[in-house]
Amino acid sequence: MTPEELADRLLTFAARVGKLVDALPDTRLGRHIAGQLVRCGTSPAPNYEEGCAAESRADFVHKLKVVLKELRESRSWLRLIMKCELLPTARVSDLHDESCPLCNIIGQSIVTTKGLNKTDEKGG
Repeated sequence: MTPEELADRLLTFAARVGKLVDALPDTRLGRHIAGQLVRCGTSPAPNYEEGCAAESRADFVHKLKVVLKELRESRSWLRLIMKCELLPTARVSDLHDESCPLCNIIGQSIVTTKGLNKTDEKGG
C-alpha cells in the first residue's frame, strides 16, 4: 500500500466516523462518546499526513505513534457503542473491523521504521 493509499484509507475512516457520530443518540452517554470519538476518529488522517512530512525518522515514528494511539482509542469507543447498544451492531462493526487492520498497518510501519533506525546506528 502506498502512502497515498493509506492516507486515503485513513481519510475514509475519518469520514465514516463522522457519519457514525452524527447517528448517535442525543443522550448524555451518546453525546459524551460522540465528542470523544469525533476527536480521536478524525485525527489519524491529518496526523499521518503530518508524519509524511516529518523532519526525521524519529519525528516520523512519533507521528505514527500518535496515529496508532488515536486509532486504538477509536476502536475502544466503537466497542463501547456496540456494548451499550447505542446503535445497531451492524452499523458499527464494519467501522470497528476497519480500525483493526489500520492499527496493524501503522504498528508495523512503526516497527519497520524503528528497525531502519537501528540499522543506521550500526552503520549500515
